[in-house]
Amino acid sequence: MTDTYAIESKFKYLGQDLLSTLLAISDIKKFPADTELVGAGQYVKFIPIVLDGLVKVFTRFQDKDLLLYYIKPEQSCIMSFSSCVNNDKSRIFAITEEESTILLIPADKVAKWVTEFPAINKLFYQQYDLRYSDLIDTIQQMLYHKLDKRILDYLSEKVKVTGKNPVKISHKEIANDLGTAREVVSRLVKKLESQHLLKQYHDSIGLIELR
Repeated sequence: MTDTYAIESKFKYLGQDLLSTLLAISDIKKFPADTELVGAGQYVKFIPIVLDGLVKVFTRFQDKDLLLYYIKPEQSCIMSFSSCVNNDKSRIFAITEEESTILLIPADKVAKWVTEFPAINKLFYQQYDLRYSDLIDTIQQMLYHKLDKRILDYLSEKVKVTGKNPVKISHKEIANDLGTAREVVSRLVKKLESQHLLKQYHDSIGLIELR
């Protein structure tokens, strides 16, 4: 979804005036996997809207990461929007999970558009609602679910967002996203494999039964 007609079709609810203005001043760029788009402690220079691909958003504390959510096609980063509107430094990291095509909206324009083009609020209200649900799910998992179930749920979500099973992933990456130690993940993944819930390959893990 990189041509103007396709973008206008997907985001027509924003209105033609806003879409024309947005497309006139925004860039569309393709980024390889593992490219940092936003870093914690930086001022946000642009707000991304994913057109194709997948972006991972996470926070980091004392060298431990915690996955917050994925940005899928037609979605944006509400944390970047919040930092932009409030002129705050970013509190999150956003990194491409795979090669991604992204619409980059200049951050210095967005605060003005909130009043000039009220329709843009529709996009970010949707993102607030979506990310609030993600946050509730994350809190519930951390409070009430054992780590082995969190690993299975994490892998299930990974399969859904990537459309791949098995998914190319390491024990270290799982540990980083779940805020735990690699050794713990390795032990539990081996246990889950012995229970025939997943299968490990050289550089990937597959779910035997999708959840």
